[in-house]
Amino acid sequence: MKSSEIRSKFLEFFESKSHDIVQSAPMVLKNDPTLMFVNSGMAPFKEYFLGNGTPKNTRLTDTQKCLRVSGKHNDLEEVGYDTYHHTLFEMLGNWSFGDYFKTEAIAWAWELLTEVFNIDKDILYVTVFEGSDDADNLKMDTEAYDIWKQYISEDRILKGNKKDNFWEMGDQGPCGPCSEIHVDIRSAEEKTKVDGKSLVNMDHPQVVEIWNLVFMQYNRKANGSLEVLPNKHIDTGMGFERLCMVLQNVTSNYDTDVFTPIIREIETITNTDYGKDEKIDIAIRVISDHVRAVAFSIADGQLPSNTGAGYVIRRILRRAVRYGFTFLDKKEPFIYRLVSILSARMGDAFPEIKSQKQLIENVIKEEETSFLRTLDQGLVLLDRMIEGESSKEISGAKVFELKDTYGFPEDLTDLILRERGFTYSKKEFAKKLQEQKDRGKEASASQSDDWVVIKEDAEEEFVGYDTLETQVSLTRYRKVTSKKDGEQYQLVFNMTPFYAEGGGQVGDKGYLEQPNGDVIYILDTKKENNLIIHFAKNLPKNLDATMKAVVDVKQRYRTECNHTATHLLHQGLREILGTHVEQKGSSVHSKYLRFDFSHFSKVTDEQLRDVEDFVNARIAGRLPLQENRSVPMEQAIEEGAMALFGEKYGDAVRTIRFGQSIELCGGTHVANTADIWHFKIKGEGAVAAGVRRIEAITNDAVKDYFAENDKAYADIKSLLNNAKEPTAAIEKIQLENADLKKQVEQLLKDKAKNIKGDLKAEVSQINGVNFLTKELDLDANSLKDLAFELGGEIDNLFILFGSNNDGKALLTCYIDKKLVAEKSLNAGTIVRELGKHIQGGGGGQPFFATAGGKNPDGIAKALEEVKAYL
Repeated sequence: MKSSEIRSKFLEFFESKSHDIVQSAPMVLKNDPTLMFVNSGMAPFKEYFLGNGTPKNTRLTDTQKCLRVSGKHNDLEEVGYDTYHHTLFEMLGNWSFGDYFKTEAIAWAWELLTEVFNIDKDILYVTVFEGSDDADNLKMDTEAYDIWKQYISEDRILKGNKKDNFWEMGDQGPCGPCSEIHVDIRSAEEKTKVDGKSLVNMDHPQVVEIWNLVFMQYNRKANGSLEVLPNKHIDTGMGFERLCMVLQNVTSNYDTDVFTPIIREIETITNTDYGKDEKIDIAIRVISDHVRAVAFSIADGQLPSNTGAGYVIRRILRRAVRYGFTFLDKKEPFIYRLVSILSARMGDAFPEIKSQKQLIENVIKEEETSFLRTLDQGLVLLDRMIEGESSKEISGAKVFELKDTYGFPEDLTDLILRERGFTYSKKEFAKKLQEQKDRGKEASASQSDDWVVIKEDAEEEFVGYDTLETQVSLTRYRKVTSKKDGEQYQLVFNMTPFYAEGGGQVGDKGYLEQPNGDVIYILDTKKENNLIIHFAKNLPKNLDATMKAVVDVKQRYRTECNHTATHLLHQGLREILGTHVEQKGSSVHSKYLRFDFSHFSKVTDEQLRDVEDFVNARIAGRLPLQENRSVPMEQAIEEGAMALFGEKYGDAVRTIRFGQSIELCGGTHVANTADIWHFKIKGEGAVAAGVRRIEAITNDAVKDYFAENDKAYADIKSLLNNAKEPTAAIEKIQLENADLKKQVEQLLKDKAKNIKGDLKAEVSQINGVNFLTKELDLDANSLKDLAFELGGEIDNLFILFGSNNDGKALLTCYIDKKLVAEKSLNAGTIVRELGKHIQGGGGGQPFFATAGGKNPDGIAKALEEVKAYL
């Protein structure tokens, strides 16, 4: 059975059980600060489990893209070394929100596996929670046990501990016992030797868990205690890749048709054979897994970067590159070439991978090229690190610096060092790494209390599209303490005019006015699992009182100007650059806007002026806002609304139209484009391969910009003695300056020639080597020319010049190539070591090298010590 058929059969089965099929949510989470990525099938539904939202149907089914590479669920280092762990994987799931519970969940799971997929009952085991005698004092899940007895013999029902059979979404929140289904696909001979039940949850590659049925019936509170949920839920997750392994009668996920086309392509590109060498096999598995994770992340809007979720994606890709570099001998980009086969195989189930194919290829290729350069640079740095080392153990601190500063992975450093007969202090490296982690944890550490509920069943309503102030009542709050912000309170109201950060737009600020006139300032507004959360330093004195919530009008207005401008900018870019342009991210603040978009070359100055003129023409056109707050998604798309990849939309959406610009958007906007006043592009540049970024300003920020430019222009005219033509006056000064530079350069050359004769007389001999050191008042180019001229006239010459240029020290070393060969001298090594005296460093070739530093007082010491080399 092909993987596409397996996926379809699963969804169709639960559709027959009155479940709605929902699309996979983007892997990159927008409104959940506890997670970077969707790491389980339930993550997109957290708001329903928490009671903060109501699904359109209490029964849902889907296949969800998941990524497990950070935090508690981190499978990254196992990937490649075994046959069943992955970074990206599909999780097939069925969900019940207060509807059916254990009886139906177990019955349907058994029916699907044994009657639809025809898996032999004799290779299945199930586990149930055995209870715990810790602080929770939980009893065994006898209810699940008794249900399972109807389908499977009791010797195949195993009791599992809390680690394996009690599922929790985090330190707080809904949780409950779970029942896992395991499959034993070992050969008949192996089964006679070892009983399968002894291998369950023991990391055996052919006795693996394929499905987990979670029975959500408790809530974990901040103090660690459990309370019973008012509604019980079902949350199941089945590993799609593992299910394919079972149904396709293979013993590795990588032998299924999910991976084999990618593996065949890697074999072709790298001229290797999978299945003949374990090191090569591991590398191929790593690459075939990681390209999926990176490709889907980019398709969902997460580009590789140096921070947050982007850093995780970059780290995954770099792991794949270094396995190709080390074990497949690939020193040029090749992983991007796998995107075509991935798109062809998975594009029907996940159309985003097909529509974003070109962008994904470009981004991956650029990242590969960049990291391969890093590896080349790292090898040079590693060579320098080893040079002159008397000990065979390199400092762990140096290896950490190579990783932390230059991005060179420690496992590759370890491999190269071992090949050359060296080791490094792993203990010292681990210490440095832990210190870095501790600093990061300390900076981001936060602790939140449980929500204190003031009013039950109060539905929060956002009224900020229509008003910027309204009477509100507090419905719940909690205290949050963090290293960064100290002690804060998060407040939730029955209604709010405050816009919560989302869609690139910042959250509103403002204040609460209490009945006694006291004010509590709202510092920020964010959304978490469908709750609009207001951040404040204080709590209202009377928690039951009705208060007036007031949004900062000026900040909201400026933000609305910028947000509307991003819509017009998007339209302008598509009009002028082409319809291939798609939004790839935005950041809308009160002071500026940032807009990322797909485009494969630099935007010219003329094109930027055309875009600017296009937007300003729409501002001058006084286009009114046309808003539709609830329109069916399909209808909105038919009307031409732009939907963004990586965003999660409901069945009904909000559309924003200004003239011919129409987009799906939940943000706030001006009533008329004339309110924007003017649009000005401040900068344009690359974010990644195929992704550009424009930064721009509107309204008051443009007025300030023009005022600053007027002042700067006036200052320039003043410096030019109020010249009538400032541009012509500056051009004249530039020409004069260029002429003066040429004269200075010639004077320095003449000076060097004049002192060359004097320097010849100062050459001395040390052990048969002509030796010269001198501190000179010359620039770097003159010193180089002088050194080579002297070297051309004097055999066996060794020179070290020092120079103080405007407070910066310079060392220049020249060694006759004959001396380099005969006496194993190296100018690069010498200047690096002497560079410590000038508090700097440098390098170069064995016969010529330079070093720069910030301590000219050390030049004399360097000139004195260089004699030791002879």
